[in-house]
Amino acid sequence: MATWFVSDLHLDANTPAIVQLFVDFLASIADDAETLYILGDFFEYWVGDDALNTPSTAVFQPVIDALQRLNESGVALYFLHGNRDFLVSEGFAQATGCRLLPEYCVIDLYGTPTLLLHGDTLCTDDVDYQKVRQLFRNPQWQAQFLALPLAERIRQAEAMREQSRQAMQHKKTEILDVNPQFVVETLQTYGVIRMIHGHTHRPAIHDLRIHDDSRIAQRVVLGDWHDDKISYLRVDSSSMVLES
Repeated sequence: MATWFVSDLHLDANTPAIVQLFVDFLASIADDAETLYILGDFFEYWVGDDALNTPSTAVFQPVIDALQRLNESGVALYFLHGNRDFLVSEGFAQATGCRLLPEYCVIDLYGTPTLLLHGDTLCTDDVDYQKVRQLFRNPQWQAQFLALPLAERIRQAEAMREQSRQAMQHKKTEILDVNPQFVVETLQTYGVIRMIHGHTHRPAIHDLRIHDDSRIAQRVVLGDWHDDKISYLRVDSSSMVLES
């Protein structure tokens, strides 16, 4: 039995192929998985759980149903918010059987304390993004946004997505990746030597040296999904495999 990790599927109405890939993926791991962690940006955007069971989320229903089936079969499901789906809440959790995690979460992964996070907080060199993130995570901003009509929230989310795409085109590649020093500081803060995250779409397993610690630390980066490509991490008591 194994623990599985995915992130950055960026599901939306324009990704029916990825929706089907994920449904098939869940079926393929059902007999092997004891736990599945979704580490953010599962959706391209999420404007509130009241969008469930409306035409705007109809494309996701096969995914919601498949997650629920997997959970009912005995697999534990966990969801950690990304920068695209930070408004996922208890409605989604109840519909799927997922348990919601805090933005930094330490788990015991077969004897190794491991920090889980989406990864966007590690990109500290992207100062403009961190300012926007702080706004979006503000409870007052979220309450005001969720009070808007659903159609208006969708309109604003699509506009913000386009603004984000345009902004990315003008940013230097290096500031879109993690800050190495902040990675080390984060590992030290949580007292762990392994972290698993997504966000950067740069799948890899990085070995790191931490000051005053003779052990080798690891930073495992999950990949994003495409119409013809999936990415996952599978960990059991004796091995770790990153597929991307």
